[in-house]
Amino acid sequence: MSDRKELVLDEVRRYHQETAPSGEFVPGTTEIWPSGAVLDEEDRVALVEAALTMRIAAGRSSRKFESSFARRLKRRKAHLTNSGSSANLLAVSALTSHLLEDRRLKPGDEVITVAAGFPTTVNPILQNGLIPVFVDVDLTTYNATAERVAQAIGPRTRAIILAHALGNPFEVAEIAQLATDHDLFLIEDNCDAVGSTYNGQLTGTFGDMTTVSFYPAHHLTMGEGGCVLTSNLALARIVESLRDWGRDCWCEPGENDKCLKRFKYQMGTLPAGYDHKYIFSHVGYNLKATDIQAALGLTQLAKLDSFIDARRRNWRRLREGLDGAPGLLLPQATPGSDPSWFGFVITVDPQATFERAELVDFLEERKIGTRRLFAGNLTRHPAYIDQPHRVVGDLANSDIITEQTFWIGVYPGLTDEMLDYMTSSIKEFLAAHS
Repeated sequence: MSDRKELVLDEVRRYHQETAPSGEFVPGTTEIWPSGAVLDEEDRVALVEAALTMRIAAGRSSRKFESSFARRLKRRKAHLTNSGSSANLLAVSALTSHLLEDRRLKPGDEVITVAAGFPTTVNPILQNGLIPVFVDVDLTTYNATAERVAQAIGPRTRAIILAHALGNPFEVAEIAQLATDHDLFLIEDNCDAVGSTYNGQLTGTFGDMTTVSFYPAHHLTMGEGGCVLTSNLALARIVESLRDWGRDCWCEPGENDKCLKRFKYQMGTLPAGYDHKYIFSHVGYNLKATDIQAALGLTQLAKLDSFIDARRRNWRRLREGLDGAPGLLLPQATPGSDPSWFGFVITVDPQATFERAELVDFLEERKIGTRRLFAGNLTRHPAYIDQPHRVVGDLANSDIITEQTFWIGVYPGLTDEMLDYMTSSIKEFLAAHS
């Protein structure tokens, strides 16, 4: 590294130290966000260093992050994308590839998912001409159960895609076994659950593919970004092609003739010897991330264990502080799991003497940020009312979530003082409404 670059980075460190917020917490005045990125001096330096080297496209940092993240999540391959939403689109779209031959999903095939979730788990199903089959969730774990999934399997069911709700694992070992028994694909939406385990095994390692988001609210951030991971090399190759315009070539940017036969292919009805760099075997996209994003991801990845520990510690502090609170249904970890929590979810008992909106308004007035459990029952939203879908059983709990549920934060930027203020504020509200 040149002396000049080192001087610049030293100035960046000094700038960070001089502009860092004081961290003083003033109850009722300081905003307590439900989620957010935790960024330090090394994160800022990494971004600036990447900018100084003008690594503006995917390159060295992207490849390094992909290999490091794959090892961390115990998968053979990881492919960076520009968002977690794109990661879900790529994972589902990969299942429709002609390269899967008889196993490929075709329009009209069914994919099991939950009604109470986020649109980006469901949208790729519809975007590929597939039919979502919605099941309900449990009101303590906020996940579907293996029993509900089993009941939803029909003659046209070909895949399952489920998210680990707010970091709490669904019964992934049992559902993975269902998928094996019925020759179904399983995609784990792990965007909220990096570091969670089920029966001692990392979530994201049970299914055929898993997806992750690096939006600022999530466990690691690149500002924007996502990832598809798999240990199935055939699926990994399909994901890479779909992400990179649908091209057949696998050379990295700036590479040529990695296969040693760049001008010796004959594919489709193209003339023999057509440049392999410009042969397209899938109807794909450009969903790549950049090296600047990956540079930030690498410094964030080094802090992942401490982030996970903080999320677990913060969730426990809230759970213990609110234990026994009247009128509230408090969350529970799925038996056999150790969640890497994304948020602390609360459902107001439908029989309570107060409304969810009253409690939420009280907290928001105290600068305690809240969020809904995403879309609640997706089938009630205008975007999905006229979309083809099937519902198995009723969606009673999803409807309760729509009306009665919200969550508050556990992310690593929260202090014990903030968490205790959140707890005392909820208890004060409950005492006034007893």
